[in-house]
Amino acid sequence: MNASVSIDARSGRRVSRRPSTAPSTTEAATPASAWRLGLRAFGRDRIAVASAVFLLLVVLASICAPLLTPYSPTMGDPVNRLAGIGTEGHPLGLDGQGRDILSRLLYGGRNSLVVAVVPVLVVFPIALMIGLFAGYKRSRAGELLMRILDVLFAFPLVLLAIALSAVLGAGLANVMLSIGITLVPYMARVAYTATVQESGKEYIEAARAYGANVGHLMFRELAPNVVANLTVYATTLCGLMIVVAAGLSFLGVGVVPPTADWGIMTSDGSSVLLEGIYHIATIPGIVILLVALSFNLVGDGIRDALDPRKQTS
Repeated sequence: MNASVSIDARSGRRVSRRPSTAPSTTEAATPASAWRLGLRAFGRDRIAVASAVFLLLVVLASICAPLLTPYSPTMGDPVNRLAGIGTEGHPLGLDGQGRDILSRLLYGGRNSLVVAVVPVLVVFPIALMIGLFAGYKRSRAGELLMRILDVLFAFPLVLLAIALSAVLGAGLANVMLSIGITLVPYMARVAYTATVQESGKEYIEAARAYGANVGHLMFRELAPNVVANLTVYATTLCGLMIVVAAGLSFLGVGVVPPTADWGIMTSDGSSVLLEGIYHIATIPGIVILLVALSFNLVGDGIRDALDPRKQTS
C-alpha cells in the first residue's frame, strides 16, 4: 500500500501519510434477500402466523396421538355410549358406539390431513412441468395438452372426485388418487397462466438476449416465479381438499370405517342429530372448518408476502 506524501504548511517538511484501513461507517448495507423480505412480510401478518401455528399444532397433535390419549380410536364402551362433553375421562364425550371422540379426532387428523395434503404435493411438480412446457413452448402439443385438461373443467371438482372414488372404490389410497386426478387441470392451468404472464417480461427477454438456452429460461428464470404463484394456490387447495376428503368419507366413498376420519365422524354423528345429540357431529365439523380456514389464511399470507409492495411497506 503506497503512502501519500504532503508538505506541512508551517514547517515546510515533507510528511508521509498512510491511507486509513478502517472500514467506512457509511458503507451501504447488503440488501436483504427476497426470502428474508418475504418471511418478514409474512411475520407481520398476525392472522396468517396464528393460522400457521394452529396448523402446526394440529399436525403435531395428530402425529403424537398415541401419547396424548389412552383410548383406542376403534374400541368402544357400549355402557357409556353417547355420553356428552365433560364426561369423566372423556372431555369431548363418546360417540354412538362408545368410542372416545377426542381419540378419534386426533387419530382421524392423520388420515384427513394425509388425504388432503399428499395429493396436492404429488400433483404440484406434475402441474408445474405441464404449465412450463405448454406456457413457454406454445407448441401444438402443449396447446393440445391444455385443451384436454380443459375438458375436465366441464365437471365440477367435487362431482368428479365422487365419480372417480365410486369407480376406484373406497379406501385411503383410492381417495388420494381420485383427488389427485381432479387437481391436475386446476393446478396446471394456474402454472400455465403464470408461465405465459412471466414469459413476456423484461428479465426473460434480457436472459434470451444474453444467450440463455431454453432449459435455463424455463427452470432458472421462469420456474421460481411460477412456483411462487403455484404455492399460493396449492396452499388454498389444501383447505378445499380437507372439505372434499371429509365429504367423500361422509358419503361412504372415502376412508373405510371403522378407521378414524373426520368425515366418518361427522357422518356417524348425523344419525343422532334429530335425537338432540349434537356433539358427535359438531366437534369434527368445527375442526374441519377451522383447519380449512387456516389453510386459506396461510395461503393469503404467502400471497401478500410474495408481493414486493408488501415486502417494503
